[in-house]
Amino acid sequence: MLDVPTSVITYLLNFLTAERSLAYLLVKKDGSLLDWGGKLAEYGITNLSKGENIKEQVFFLEGLLPLDDDSLFLPFIKTEYGSCVDVHIFTTNEGDWVLLLDSSCDENQIFATQQKANEFNLLQEKSNRELS
Repeated sequence: MLDVPTSVITYLLNFLTAERSLAYLLVKKDGSLLDWGGKLAEYGITNLSKGENIKEQVFFLEGLLPLDDDSLFLPFIKTEYGSCVDVHIFTTNEGDWVLLLDSSCDENQIFATQQKANEFNLLQEKSNRELS
């Protein structure tokens, strides 16, 4: 285990909670919702019922749960509300954890970088045509 000072862990937890809108779900292997918390409403997830099947409450989890032993990371998933979320799913003895972290900021940076690369490629092609 990585030896990380408590102050660093506290900072990261505060950052993830505030800046990345941390939200979580804990789902039993039979598909029933065991626990949840964080900023789920920011992802359009509301009115959850403990013990009810998660696939009927959070539709995008259909086919993803129950999880095998490997963890799953789905970056830049677009929500119906227009936000972008990173979805992390991993399993423990308690059940399958689904973590949601807002990735809108990262998406915007990547989009801007891709746009600049596309513009550069177009200029390069135009320059090559003019030289031919």
